[in-house]
Amino acid sequence: MGREHWKRIWIGSAGNMVEWYDWFVYASFATYFAGAFFPDGNPTAQLMNTAGIFAVGFFMRPVGGWLLGRVGDRRGRKAALTLTVTLMSASAVLIAIAPTYAVAGYGGVLVLLVARLLQGLSVGGEYAASATYLTEATDPKRRGFASSFQYVSMTAGQIVGLGLQIVLQRTLSDDALHSYGWRIPFVVGALGAAVVFYLRRNMLETEVYEADESGGEERGTLRALWRHRREAFLVIALTMGGTVAYYTYTTYLTKYLSNSAGLSKETATLVSFTALIVFACLQPLAGRLSDRIGRRPLLITFAVGCTFLTVPIMTMLKNAGSFWPALGLSLLALVVVTGYTSINACVKAELFPTGVRALGVALPYAIANALFGGTAEYVALWFKNAGAESGFYWYVAGCAAASLVVYLTMRETRDLDLTRMTASETSTLTTAS
Repeated sequence: MGREHWKRIWIGSAGNMVEWYDWFVYASFATYFAGAFFPDGNPTAQLMNTAGIFAVGFFMRPVGGWLLGRVGDRRGRKAALTLTVTLMSASAVLIAIAPTYAVAGYGGVLVLLVARLLQGLSVGGEYAASATYLTEATDPKRRGFASSFQYVSMTAGQIVGLGLQIVLQRTLSDDALHSYGWRIPFVVGALGAAVVFYLRRNMLETEVYEADESGGEERGTLRALWRHRREAFLVIALTMGGTVAYYTYTTYLTKYLSNSAGLSKETATLVSFTALIVFACLQPLAGRLSDRIGRRPLLITFAVGCTFLTVPIMTMLKNAGSFWPALGLSLLALVVVTGYTSINACVKAELFPTGVRALGVALPYAIANALFGGTAEYVALWFKNAGAESGFYWYVAGCAAASLVVYLTMRETRDLDLTRMTASETSTLTTAS
């Protein structure tokens, strides 16, 4: 890769990191601000309320996927990426200043809800614009490696959030964190988004997009996407298992370790922080491997591992008891998940021609996340509240098994020429040879 390619990947990844820092910091600090917006009561019930608002953000993602995917296909990847980070900055500011239940009753919940809706709108477009940009902005023989930086940056955003949480836990009292300390990360997120806005204003468009002359007025439209509906449904199906597993072992893990396994909040946070650092380092290695052996072998390995290992891993995590056993099990789970996270961005981008690539990735992926990823934490807490927590383990394994069927039957996408894809070529990708 030349210097210019690395620069594009860096700028795209830096913005993605801030986007996902803001998105995930809501979940990682939920244990501290859950009681600020809802009446006193069962801690699990308060977490369910905040998880419900977290899930609502996912239901805006299809709208964001459609709107910002259309912008990405019609106005360019740069325009979409700049707009997404603007929306995310606004949502971070809203959460930082949201009034508590003691001050404004459920008015604070309303502000929180609006902020999450804006975040959902933003992230709904960010994933596709970032996946498309990173896939298009590099050498065809290194697309897996380049696109793996999407999850490197996503995970880096969460690592920064968890790192800040560790610092705050060690510098502020527990009462201070519950009172005002939880607002600090949202202020940091807003400032970070402002910096990335400047970077993205000066980023370069991809050659693949600039060279494309197909589509005309139908670029980025639902009509154009409908001609690739088989690929769109394929994105939903191949995303289902991966997104449930990813949110289980990243977003939900800290709460699971503290709320179910009995670890202190500090220990649970440190486990997640350490595991995610290793996880981030694995992404480029797995992405590069996919450039050599193909995408399907990694996807199949993930699905098989997640199907058969989720129940024992989650069961043992609940009884881990201390830092090292919890870390070892978390790392095992994240190694398995790497088979999906490292390459799913480029696999989806490789399914569609340029004129509908951003929308083709954005809308079906957002739908899958609204149905499965965004609800994973809420489903987990629902099973726990019902006294049948192990039912969630089987739910995650079942979703992975469903996606395994898709991975086994889809064609390989590694060697496709993104600049010459036609409708007839993409339609052959839904079945294996």
